[in-house]
Amino acid sequence: MDISAYFEPVDSKYLQFPIIPQMPSLGQSTRIYAQGQPFPDIENARVAIIGVCDDRLSPDNIGCAHAADAIRYMLYPLTTPVDGLNMVDLGNLVSGNTPEDTQYALSEVLYKLIERGVVVVILGGSQALTFAQYKAYEILGRIITLLSVDSSIDIYDGPLSSHTYINQIVQQKPNYLFDHITLGYQSYFCHHRLLNLIDDLQFDAYRVGEIQQNIAKAEPTVRRADAISVDISSVRQSDAPAQSHPSPHGFFSHELCQLARYAGMSDKLTSIGFYEINPDFDSNHQTAQAVAHALWYFIEGVYNRRDDAPYGDPKFYQRYCVTLSDEGFDVMFYKSRKTDRWWMEVPDHRHQKDPRYLRQLLIPCSYEDYLEALQNRLPELWWKFYKRYNM
Repeated sequence: MDISAYFEPVDSKYLQFPIIPQMPSLGQSTRIYAQGQPFPDIENARVAIIGVCDDRLSPDNIGCAHAADAIRYMLYPLTTPVDGLNMVDLGNLVSGNTPEDTQYALSEVLYKLIERGVVVVILGGSQALTFAQYKAYEILGRIITLLSVDSSIDIYDGPLSSHTYINQIVQQKPNYLFDHITLGYQSYFCHHRLLNLIDDLQFDAYRVGEIQQNIAKAEPTVRRADAISVDISSVRQSDAPAQSHPSPHGFFSHELCQLARYAGMSDKLTSIGFYEINPDFDSNHQTAQAVAHALWYFIEGVYNRRDDAPYGDPKFYQRYCVTLSDEGFDVMFYKSRKTDRWWMEVPDHRHQKDPRYLRQLLIPCSYEDYLEALQNRLPELWWKFYKRYNM
């Protein structure tokens, strides 16, 4: 598989990292497509980084095309999070003559990498590139859950842009979107009609304050995602000033790192994109550092995956059957013997012969969901998916 024609090498000036044998850096441990270097061999690569320098579908944030190299400059001096790192940086995707050409090229590269089991990190660029993330799974014929970490809900009408990509994905036919989750929205950026639309579509949206009260509760939600799209607007201006429309509220940078680590540790996740970072507005590389640190935690999470989802070897999980006497049926729960993480099984009579839905309907949940069922109360998350696929 030769995808090298899609890429151009990284300028070496962004790859200044220390050479310390006793403390290897990420730059030393990563095979990088840089000026004067060959295109890296992706055979057996665990993680691949792709820069996409295209901001044409973010007309109110021109300049975010330069984010990838700014993040690299802060990422590669960091120490390697694990020994035996097998990570490649494929350089920057060559921008097409039109935004549609860039979208096509990115989806082609993504599907080829994901098909080989490589976890892909996209450094954008416009958040409209999330559409290309989705299209890669469409090519693969995979039903997916997409999670957007964002201060707003980008489901507006109109041609493809950073504000309409969810709507564009929803309108695709045939459609491979199983579920969409918005994590960290801020109410004053989301009209109540948008929230009503999300509710009508039976998608999930969690306010930033709801997550910040106990960020550990976000872990099962993040674990549901096959692909994640991070808009830097989800992080407050004091921690990430490189935004065209900054807000004093949002996640702290350390909370973004926590969410990134949850994402990395999820066996289900195969791609994540960081978008809308505009170096023109940055202060002393602060935002680039924040994203680089989140990416460091994501990489560490990938290398701490335990392959513990219950659709694997049954010896690695415990199965619990809870009878809800008021409802007249049972709810099946699964607990990993490796990590103590939980899932619950939702029956799907509509797609019961389609194995693509089996993986989606083993819903990551929390121990609290199990305790709620033990008290003869139906977990809200279980009921949501049951209604969607059986009523």
